[in-house]
Amino acid sequence: MAGVTLAYHLLTVDSDGAEASAAIRKGFTMSNEALTMRGPVHGTKDAKRVAIGSGVGAVIETYDFIGFGTAAALYFGTAFFPTGDPVTGTLAAFATLGVGFAARPIGGIIGGHLGDKLGRKPVLVASLILMGIATFMIGLLPTYSQVGLLAPALLVFVRIVQGLAFGAEWGGAILMSYEHAPWKSKGRYTGIVQAGFPVGLLLANLVFLFSVQLGGELAWRIPFLASIVLVAVGLIIRSKVPESPVFDEVKDSGAIVKSPIVEVIKTDWRNIVKGIGLRIAETAGYAVSITYMISYLHTQQLADKTQTLVALCIASAIGIFATMAWARLTDRIGRRPLYIWSCAFALLFGIPMFLLVNTGLFILIIATLAISYAVCQNSLAGAQGAWFPELFQAKTRASGASLAYQISAMVSGFTPFITTLLFVSFGWMGPALLFSFYAAIGLWAAVATRETWGKRERELADEASKSTPESVNV
Repeated sequence: MAGVTLAYHLLTVDSDGAEASAAIRKGFTMSNEALTMRGPVHGTKDAKRVAIGSGVGAVIETYDFIGFGTAAALYFGTAFFPTGDPVTGTLAAFATLGVGFAARPIGGIIGGHLGDKLGRKPVLVASLILMGIATFMIGLLPTYSQVGLLAPALLVFVRIVQGLAFGAEWGGAILMSYEHAPWKSKGRYTGIVQAGFPVGLLLANLVFLFSVQLGGELAWRIPFLASIVLVAVGLIIRSKVPESPVFDEVKDSGAIVKSPIVEVIKTDWRNIVKGIGLRIAETAGYAVSITYMISYLHTQQLADKTQTLVALCIASAIGIFATMAWARLTDRIGRRPLYIWSCAFALLFGIPMFLLVNTGLFILIIATLAISYAVCQNSLAGAQGAWFPELFQAKTRASGASLAYQISAMVSGFTPFITTLLFVSFGWMGPALLFSFYAAIGLWAAVATRETWGKRERELADEASKSTPESVNV
């Protein structure tokens, strides 16, 4: 790799053997864990293109995966589980939703392993293809009235495939953006990828908002069939994204681990556990405040389908900009402080969230969903993009980050099911306290997890940026 600067070379040594020669020449030293394996100081020339390409993929994957949640809440209970009791049908639909989340850790293991062995890019392309096929097939599935029990069985199968694809996707997308990005702007660039999720949510809800007017089966089939167009566009964009420079360096140095999953569990299991806790506050919190809330508003007749989808669209639109803003903020103040304050807010917001929507006032429903999503979820997602990769060594980064990110998905996947049961037993107070409980887990994890972009790291990065030429050829 010709043209790599000394400062970049400083970063291409793993955390257990950090080389500080270039830094020492500039009069400062570096700890083993401060700034190792973060890629070129000023990023690569492809940093923006990679971030956007990864973000586009995230949009498509989210549209496909989260769209299932909207359909499960509004349609699948009657289409695939017609029990005569709407609550029972909803429970069955949410159980199917959870199956996809349960499959995500397996996808994360496979994707993380391949990402650390073969590269980040192949995983990105393969996961998108798999997700596209599975989602399109949902739009073609027969219903219970047509083929009986075969219908829910097929639905479960394609949902599992969706889960495998989504589980493999995130690690590759976020690491590609992170490892191409400048040191001082890791949050900003990974925030573009993380913002792809609210964009996908917005697109899914907009399509459902349109399709609900069609009535009948077309109301839920059209959104899934239409996804094939997005997949085609995403594949074109992702195929042109270059491989991560950090992975190339690991490969060239012969540091590729034979079994990354085993290695990261042996050496970094504590960070995996903490990462799971960090992620639960965001993803399981979303499952209560958004996925379950869709069903709650509908079954309690607090809002009709159109009003619910309009509120979700507004919250999603705000969430796009909120995610990027929160992510950029972490570049200035660190990852950990934002997480602590956001989880503390969510802990206190559980009961007020339901009190506000219980008024049945449409404006308050919109405001509640917007606050919940933009503050309680988007702030955490914005911080995760840079924080999770920084917790793990480059040679096992894809495996470690994917495991932490996706194992928590199992909790969130079955949360709407659990939340429905809590509502049956305790009324709205049950879901409210569950939301706060998830926030408490995130708060504990944030306090227990080390800062990776604190004052020292930011100062060292400033020094390196000033002393390193802007032109970096990687």
